[in-house]
Amino acid sequence: MEVSINNLSLNNNIWHNISDNQILQILESSLQNGLSEKQVEERKKIFGKNKLTQKKQIHPIILFLQQFNQPLIYILIAASIITALLKEWVDSSVIFGVVLINAIIGYIQESKARKAIESLAKALISEVTVIRDGIKKRISAEDLTIGDIVLLQSGDKIPADLRLLHVKEFRVDESALTGESMPVTKSISLLPKETTLGDRINMAYCSTLATYGTATGIVIAIGDSTEIGKINKMIETADVLETPLTKSIAKFSKLLLWVILSLALLTFLVGILRGEKWIDMFMAAIALAVGAIPEGLPAALTITLSIGVSKMAKRNAIIRKLPAVETLGSTAIICSDKTGTLTQNQMTVAEIFADGKILGVTGIGYEPKGQILLNENPVKVEDNVALVECLRAGILCNEAKLINENGLWKIIGDPTEGALITSAKKANFSQQEQNAIYKRIDTIPFESEYQYMATLHIDEKNKRHIVYLKGSSESLLPKCTQGVLLTDGNKNISINDYYRASEEMSRKGLRVLAFAYKIFDMQKTTISHDDVKSGLTLIGLQGMIDPPRLEVIDAIKACKSAGIKVKMITGDHELTAVNIAKKIGIAESDSNEAEIVLNGKKISKMSDSELVEAVKKVCVFARVAPEDKLRIVKAYQSNGEIIAMTGDGVNDAPALRQANIGIAMGISGTDVAKEASDMVLTDDNFATIEAAVEEGRGVYDNIIKFITWTLPTNVGEGLVILVAIVLGANLPILPIQILWINMTTAILLGLMLAFEPKEYDIIKKPPRDPKEPILTKRLSILILMVGFMLLCGAFGLFEWASKTRNSDIIARTIAVNVFVFGEMAFLFNCRSLRHSFFKLNFFSNKPFWFGVAGMILLQLIFTYIPFMNIAFNSAPINFIDWIFCFGVGVVIFTVMEIEKVVYNKFFNKIKK
Repeated sequence: MEVSINNLSLNNNIWHNISDNQILQILESSLQNGLSEKQVEERKKIFGKNKLTQKKQIHPIILFLQQFNQPLIYILIAASIITALLKEWVDSSVIFGVVLINAIIGYIQESKARKAIESLAKALISEVTVIRDGIKKRISAEDLTIGDIVLLQSGDKIPADLRLLHVKEFRVDESALTGESMPVTKSISLLPKETTLGDRINMAYCSTLATYGTATGIVIAIGDSTEIGKINKMIETADVLETPLTKSIAKFSKLLLWVILSLALLTFLVGILRGEKWIDMFMAAIALAVGAIPEGLPAALTITLSIGVSKMAKRNAIIRKLPAVETLGSTAIICSDKTGTLTQNQMTVAEIFADGKILGVTGIGYEPKGQILLNENPVKVEDNVALVECLRAGILCNEAKLINENGLWKIIGDPTEGALITSAKKANFSQQEQNAIYKRIDTIPFESEYQYMATLHIDEKNKRHIVYLKGSSESLLPKCTQGVLLTDGNKNISINDYYRASEEMSRKGLRVLAFAYKIFDMQKTTISHDDVKSGLTLIGLQGMIDPPRLEVIDAIKACKSAGIKVKMITGDHELTAVNIAKKIGIAESDSNEAEIVLNGKKISKMSDSELVEAVKKVCVFARVAPEDKLRIVKAYQSNGEIIAMTGDGVNDAPALRQANIGIAMGISGTDVAKEASDMVLTDDNFATIEAAVEEGRGVYDNIIKFITWTLPTNVGEGLVILVAIVLGANLPILPIQILWINMTTAILLGLMLAFEPKEYDIIKKPPRDPKEPILTKRLSILILMVGFMLLCGAFGLFEWASKTRNSDIIARTIAVNVFVFGEMAFLFNCRSLRHSFFKLNFFSNKPFWFGVAGMILLQLIFTYIPFMNIAFNSAPINFIDWIFCFGVGVVIFTVMEIEKVVYNKFFNKIKK
């Protein structure tokens, strides 16, 4: 196969299918001598440095100014300017302060999101060992080029994409790139062209980690051309979508902008046509605009979201971007990684085949608590010869260690070997004691070519040497001539029984290891592959799995009852993924595998439109590559779904950024994944997502309550001004009084809704339709009803007081109090928009009562303190006036409670 040196970086999907000699010939390199310095310099000119290109960033000042480019912010800036023109400097400063705070918060959020690329760029290591001109040398990873010969050992981070030319017991942790839960054992065997990224065992990819052994590889891609470089490009091109809330607020703000401007213009024109002075009408239009602007809305949104952040942090979910709090409440599909999120990320022996029977093993993870059972009854291990030998082989033929650190059981070494130690310890086998009794004198380490490990031990009791072996069923079973004797000693277990048991355990998604032994005399002190190629006695099988988290099962049930679909996206194998999906309830236990799973190979052959249709039918995506994850998320979004995506590796970063809400793992997650995400789980637990969704729904519910509560005041104030101009009457409230009402009630009353606990049945509701406007038909009617009652109460009492008291100042003070106490009454209704106030826990929201008490005190100061009378054109009012003000509030509260009863009856009738 001919490949020009000038387009090598464009062909790194072919190298797993080319022989060693061909690669060295194509790349004009040598395994013994590597590249010459002349070749290196020439190639650096062609391919550049081994580093990732970072997209040119927007200047910080431009990024900051962009935060003001929103219709609602235009309104607030206008309000600030208007109040400044009115020489109300305090109010102007407060409003502008709200604008400034929101801009700063937005700037900080967006700046953090842009750090994902910077974190990814740091993924390349600083130094690497290469062969150049026949000499080993350490160089900067940035100086690597195509054709360089790289030497690797355990603990090295792979510096570029490599085709492996020589391996010795070499294993690589590729979880950050492919999602594979176990370290991958590497080989130099040729692979078919169609082999997917996760199965290319003769390749080593940039940023993955060598965990065991040594290897030599040749560089076939550097920088942007590596697989990690492709992910870098995908992160840059992934769309950063607006949240449902920001979309709705944007639409709402534009509508509000035009409504306010139209009403202000209408007020001005009506007054002019009535022959009023233009300056008076201009000030009236300003008063209407100030009244119609919900100055407290941005602050309320920010504070409500911030309180949601605090609540979620207590439930192990750290929110990195404020709007993500609300997005969780609209989530319709959660695409979850498997390993560590849905599962324990601790390999556990679940079944053992010994003495002709499949035995169950209880317990989860590395904690050695559990039993070995037969038909749910504990087995007497010491009476079962085959079981004893199987457990013994598992801990003698083993390089790992089980340790207890501060009450937490951990494995030092390979997770598979750790599972074997744990299963033996559950039967009271001590690894230390067994190693002392059966002293090891030689070892055949595990090699991918042979797929087994063997250890030679001294058996002093029986005056013999014994070899124990562990490996795949495919490698060990053909070498065995017999199975061990049954416990009763009558006959040996048939080899065919082992084959059948292995197949049965594999179908359950278990990773099966076989165990065997061979006896030698005391003269045998070393072993080779030739010594164990035949004549082995098969002992038993141990089947292990990364078990599901127990709490995940209930969490998935809760998601389903809330109308949220859960999908599994994993780099792991289909059989394992499907088995876990069935166990935890993502897939039905009796469902056909072909109907519920889609693998990366099939996805890569699908067009985007085909994938959009395919994702509707399946719930498990297995053996997927990073670009597959991104395509899957986009496919769901094309179907109009709000997607939450979990991930922990570099390979997940593009999909995390593309998803409506990206969720990274706090314990196992890479920095790149965390920076690309909107939320980080401190416990790596799927159940935390379900809890966060519940909190997110509560946050959105409280935002809607605030908007529903605050807009009637703006509607009422605007209508009061408009009606007064149309009727040629004096203004019932002045601009400065409008600002007083809006700012004080927003802070002391409206913001108290941010502390309202989530309603008990909120998780049972289906996800909110992202196309649904903030103000539904019902809420719009509520706002108009309350606004109309405020208009009638304020304008009617103003006219009455103006005539009976012969004082516009007293009349305006009454009108202001009508608005405040009308809002206060409606606040009681808004604690729940669905349930009666009397069905709520009165004191579940303590800040609510402090806000009400504070507002009453503030209105008394507004009404009776002389300097406030001067500043806000208010005056003392008598007891009868207060009765009327309270009366308007009682009417509003009563009407709104009746509306809930009528609505619920009508709504329930529709549902039935």
